[in-house]
Amino acid sequence: MNEIIFLVEDAPEGGFIAKALGASIFTQADDINDLHHQLREAVDCHFEPIDKPKIIRLHFVREEVIAA
Repeated sequence: MNEIIFLVEDAPEGGFIAKALGASIFTQADDINDLHHQLREAVDCHFEPIDKPKIIRLHFVREEVIAA
């Protein structure tokens, strides 16, 4: 695996929630810098060093509701 993709959403209580696509990895953080740290740590814990992806890609998803 060359890269892993995370869907990142705003958490209801503030901060971010990140969920990996294709792997059982979930983490959350209060700010973007903490999120980067948490994601690296989660990926390190989930994969063996030889199987660890070289790239962590973040896909930010934002829900927005507007009046019709």
